[in-house]
Amino acid sequence: MAEDQKTAQVPIQRHGVIGNMRALALVADTGSIDYMCWPEFDSPSLFAALLDTPAAGMFEVAPRLPDARRLQIYLPGSNVLQTRWLSRDAVVEVTDFMPVVADAGLPPLLVRRVTVVQGHARIRMRCRVRHDYSRADTRARLADGCVLFSAPDQIDVSLSASVPLLLQEHTAIADFDLGAGEHAQFVFGHARDARVNPGRVEELLKQTLAFWRQWLRKSNYRGRWRESVERSALVLKLLTSREHGGILAAGTFGLPELAGGERNWDYRYCWIRDASFTVYAFMRLGFSDEANAFMRWVRARVSACSEDPSPLRIVYSIAGQKHLPEAQLDHLAGHLASRPVRIGNQAYEQKQLDIYGELLDAVYLANKYGEAISHEGWENCQRVVDRLCEQWQESDVGIWEMRGAPQHFLHSRLMCWVALDRAIRLAYKRSLPAPFERWDRARQAIHHDIWTHFWDDEAGHFVQRLGSREVDAAMLLMPLFRFVGATDPRWIATLRVIERDLVRDGMVYRYRTREGTDGLVGDEGAFTACSFWYVECLARAGELDKAHLEFEQLLRYANPLGLYAEEFDRNGRHLGNTPQALSHLALISAATFLDRKLSGDSSFWQP
Repeated sequence: MAEDQKTAQVPIQRHGVIGNMRALALVADTGSIDYMCWPEFDSPSLFAALLDTPAAGMFEVAPRLPDARRLQIYLPGSNVLQTRWLSRDAVVEVTDFMPVVADAGLPPLLVRRVTVVQGHARIRMRCRVRHDYSRADTRARLADGCVLFSAPDQIDVSLSASVPLLLQEHTAIADFDLGAGEHAQFVFGHARDARVNPGRVEELLKQTLAFWRQWLRKSNYRGRWRESVERSALVLKLLTSREHGGILAAGTFGLPELAGGERNWDYRYCWIRDASFTVYAFMRLGFSDEANAFMRWVRARVSACSEDPSPLRIVYSIAGQKHLPEAQLDHLAGHLASRPVRIGNQAYEQKQLDIYGELLDAVYLANKYGEAISHEGWENCQRVVDRLCEQWQESDVGIWEMRGAPQHFLHSRLMCWVALDRAIRLAYKRSLPAPFERWDRARQAIHHDIWTHFWDDEAGHFVQRLGSREVDAAMLLMPLFRFVGATDPRWIATLRVIERDLVRDGMVYRYRTREGTDGLVGDEGAFTACSFWYVECLARAGELDKAHLEFEQLLRYANPLGLYAEEFDRNGRHLGNTPQALSHLALISAATFLDRKLSGDSSFWQP
């Protein structure tokens, strides 16, 4: 492994993602899988080279063609990834996928097939497993032609291949030659399931392609940016739990928001905040089953909250666990030397009042376009809204999960208003019982509070929080959630200040990071989702040419596969966890609205 130890980390944006809605893996354009948690999204990692060196786990399949051009592409309409090497002497492709099989309870398999399309090539394979975030002492041994990887108190995994495998320092290796039209196959997974059978591998590939393509055909989007929207939809489906219906915030943990910085979080969990964005995006594209499944996941959390004296949490595990204690993996060097590498997320203990607005907006949307709320569900919602009537004036840490002192944030007030507004609307629409007078009184009080205390006459714009004149990108949601008209002069004045202070070449920063104001040290990148919110705000304000240009610029910041991480650095390179659900949700919303506006279609699908 001495040679591998020196290998440089591959940048975040040079990765594709594969998965089966239970686990996922990142595949670098070098042919190396250098990130995978298994057998669940939030299980400990087996491959973590992206956060350290290859010694922390990796699975490489690549030709020895040092001068080849490398490309990655998804097989059309799918999450099956192909990495290609094009040189003067050979063309080689590696096809990677996780089979989607009828029995969702089976542990995920990882299938890799290398094919020489033209010429002749020497192929190198290296598979080093490191259980438990590279903390376990993983040992490898040959057994029945396979390599078995085991560690104390960990699940055994194995690698089988259609070519002979050898062992070197507990790493499975193979070096072999292939000519034109020849291929080799590798299957990795649970020790009892991972066996190479050429016919079986081909059948799994056909089944998996058919699954993704049949699912994507449900999309009703036919606009200008179909390729980007459909890739975003496929990403969201990939991040959605087939078993539970929840959707991950992102597929990874510990990737930095700034090279060398400390803002390195674990996003392999499900945030209540993403509820309305998820339901809107899936419903807007015609994926009602996914929207309804996600709402069932959300309702289960609300139901549990009603039976428990503890408040609704902002984040849960995909299976609904509410305790996500944070820990640091100090033995990992971090991506781009960014430490600490964190797992778990202490945000589960935070108070963020905005989640009630996203929750009730999602309930409202689901009732309007999906499954009607049950009697029990409405009773739970009433308890949530009644509690909010008593809490909306309290301080919190806000949407950006500040780790400094609680503040009175405009966005939190806004979303408290949204919660009450949507609850009242839903009750009237469905003739549901509700304390209308009390709720409306609270709704009007919040409305008055925002216009009175968060509008600064002297500065001439809305402000992020009480006692400040700064703005933040969460304020872009004010017209998107219909609190203020998109062309209201006060809102336009605020938008101009956001542009001045937070926008750079279409990339929008969440807020000005000042030492200590958010409880953290250092800076961060521009936030991808906020950048798409900005586009939609421009379009809703009637600034179509500007919105169109900014949107096209943002599309250029995607990686070659159309994927987005959480943030961009100043040069447009990706930062933070990836792929990020909120980034792709915001893209879908901006693309659908802008496309219809540019087409002159006034019959908008409205939340």
